[in-house]
Amino acid sequence: MRLLLVEDDLMVASGMKLGLTDAGYAVDWVSSAERALEVLAQESFDIAILDIGLSGMDGLELLHRMRSKGMACASMPVLMLTARDGLHDRVRGLDLGADDYMVKPYELPELLARLRALLRRSQAANSAVLSFGPLALDTAAHSVGVWTGGEEGAGELQSIDLGPREWTVLEYLLIHAPKPASKDKLLQALTGWDKEITPNAVEVYVSRLRAKLEPHGVALRSIRGFGYRLDLLQAETAAS
Repeated sequence: MRLLLVEDDLMVASGMKLGLTDAGYAVDWVSSAERALEVLAQESFDIAILDIGLSGMDGLELLHRMRSKGMACASMPVLMLTARDGLHDRVRGLDLGADDYMVKPYELPELLARLRALLRRSQAANSAVLSFGPLALDTAAHSVGVWTGGEEGAGELQSIDLGPREWTVLEYLLIHAPKPASKDKLLQALTGWDKEITPNAVEVYVSRLRAKLEPHGVALRSIRGFGYRLDLLQAETAAS
């Protein structure tokens, strides 16, 4: 998942970025609302964390502009994170379109749980588990498994060991299943500005993931000139 962090305190931003990166997010950080608007006009993100007390344009005005009609990020989940604990600030932030609100100092586990909840809500999902056929990815427990009976809830859940990049690819594909995911979007989900991953590297992670899924009846189909999507092998066999 690609996350935009807007925070003008270098030490706070560095600590947050480290914790979020360790949790599997590709974090891009900017220190001003003005820079955030420039970035949002050119690139897409899955979720954003905004600090209210920014120098120059504050986070509330940034949020107001992000929610303006015609903005590509108008529906993106936004969590406000601030040292202000006044009721007026919380109410104004929520009224302007914030999806959630946390007051500093915060605990990282709670922040991560709130981000997961916002992402599930944005995808109209009410469970921490993303499922596709026999495949089940638990975003809260950070575990992946397949049901031995061939479908959700059938048999036993057999664990699959994935590396961090493979996890990110699978999570992104599951969120968008059964629709395909573009290679460019997967590339963005895998990395931020300070780490370069080539399209060829994406193919490597997809290939590794495919090798782990196909024995369990889940195919990772390549769509020429676009990207990839999840399919069920038995469905392909029945159609042939």
